[in-house]
This record gives sequence, C-alpha cells and structure tokens, in this order.
Amino acid sequence: MTVERRTMTLKEAKLSAKRSDRRQARYRLRRSLPLYVLLIPGLLMILVFHYLPMYGVVIGFKDYNIFAGANPIDAISVSPWVGLKFWNKLWIQSKFKQAITNTFIISAMKVVIGFPIPVILALMINEVRRTGTKRVLQTVMYLPHFISWVVVGALFMNLLGTSGIVNKIIVSMGGTTQKFFMDNKWFRWVLLLSSIWKESGWGTIVYLAAITGIDPALYEAARIDRANRFQQIWYVTLPGIAGTVVMMLILRLGGIMDAGFAQIQVMYNSTVYKSGDIIGTYVFREGLGKMNWSQGTIVGLFNSLINLILMFGGNYLSRRWTEKSIW
Repeated sequence: MTVERRTMTLKEAKLSAKRSDRRQARYRLRRSLPLYVLLIPGLLMILVFHYLPMYGVVIGFKDYNIFAGANPIDAISVSPWVGLKFWNKLWIQSKFKQAITNTFIISAMKVVIGFPIPVILALMINEVRRTGTKRVLQTVMYLPHFISWVVVGALFMNLLGTSGIVNKIIVSMGGTTQKFFMDNKWFRWVLLLSSIWKESGWGTIVYLAAITGIDPALYEAARIDRANRFQQIWYVTLPGIAGTVVMMLILRLGGIMDAGFAQIQVMYNSTVYKSGDIIGTYVFREGLGKMNWSQGTIVGLFNSLINLILMFGGNYLSRRWTEKSIW
C-alpha cells in the first residue's frame, strides 16, 4: 500500500504541475493578447505580399501565356507544363551569365567597402561629446536615406555628368571629360559612391543603439587602466557591438543578389550593360520588357535560392568562427 500511495502521489504531483503550467500559459496568453492583436496587420501583410505570391513560382515551369485564361491567375493553370525548359535555356544565355557576374561584383564592392562605413561613422559620432553637435551630425547623415533613388540619380548626374560640376573641375585642371555614367570603367564606382552617400548614415542607427547598450562601467575600468580613446574603442566598444555587426552582415549576405535594383534601374543605360546589368534588371527586361514571364520567373527563383544559401551559409560560418549568429 505504501508503494501504491507513493506512486499515486507522484502521479498527482505531475498532474498538478501540468495543470499549473497550463494555467500559467493561459495567463501569459491573456496578458500578451493585446500584443498578439497588434501583430495581426503585419502578419497579414507578410501573408498577402510574400507568401501568396509564391504560387506564381510555377510560371517558371510552364509556357505561360497571360492571355490564355480568363485572368492572369487562371492563365497559370491553363498554360502547358514544360518542366525545366526555361531553367536549361537560362544557362546558355551570355547576358544572364554577365548579369550574375555583375551582381556578385557590385554586391562584393558594397559589402567589402560600404558595409564597414556605417560602423566607422557610428564610432565617430559616439566620440562626439556635445549632445547638440551629435544630434546635428546624426540628422545630416540620416537625411539622404529619405531621398528617392530618382532624385539621387538626378543629383549625381548633375555632379558627374559630362557637363557636371566634377567634369568642369577636371577640364579646368587640364584633364579630359569623363563619361562616368556611360563608361564601364567608372559606372560600378558611381554605384558604390552613391549607395554609400545615401545609406551609410541610416545604417549607423543600429550600431549607435548597440553602443548605448554597453555597460559604462567597462569604459570606467578602461580609463582606470589608462586606456586612451582608441584603445577604449578597440577593446570595449567594438567587442560590445560585435554581435550586432555579425547579425547585420549575415542579413546583408542574405540580400547580396539584390545589388540595388532601384538604384541601377535609375542610373544605368544600354552603354553600361556590360558592367551594370544585374539579375534584377535582367529579370525586369526579360519578364516585363519582353513579356517573357516564364524566363523572368525562373531567374527570380534562382536569385532567391542563392540568397537563401548565402544567408544560411553566412550564419553557419559566423556561428562556427565567432560563436555569434542569428539562430
């Protein structure tokens, strides 16, 4: 009887613990219900604009004709299945191979040269002691982010165009006019420069927020050890924001195949296709320009798969080498 009573007591204790856990879960759900309600619009937006359109991926495996059905969606089911026809056709097109090369080169330039600049700017702004000056600097750096690429393209055209300010200075110094927007030698650097000017200031927000989360006692200890400003940045600030830097780098790797579609679409022209045509602009020309929907869809699918692989690969390598990762 004693053993049976002990067994019953253990079972009752487990059941009581489960009931307690369920009560706590219901309590947490009721307490957090307003927050879950606030999530609904965002979840609906992701569902409508990101997940539902995934149905269109099948267009890449069909000989899609937008006029085959009563409407574009109905035309998907009506169009004949062709399997990997457009996938195989993709790899024999020299323009597509050139677009892949350009995408990687432009993205690599933006990551290697452009990615560290927001970190450096954040460190520099953090060293400014006067609050008013710091706010002015932040505002001036953030403003370009809110300017559309159409306006930015016009600004840089006025600066770097054949009759722009920069060329006038070059000519006045005895040089020759440079066609920055029509020369494959210069065009990628124009993209890099304009991207840095527009987005670097905005990128500092995340790093400045991470810097404010560093324990001030660490700086005090560094000053007691007679560390100068540079040593405090190197041994306290940079290790303190390392996790944030790694997270932003992984996210940047996940979008490396984008390379700035809106920027390039505004700034490039047929004379610089060799150096400026990326996968995004190639899809735009093939899918919308030539109404080759199936070919454009399969290129877009390829682009997304590469982004997915790069993001998971970057996260894996970061976790293995630095013990910091997103998941």
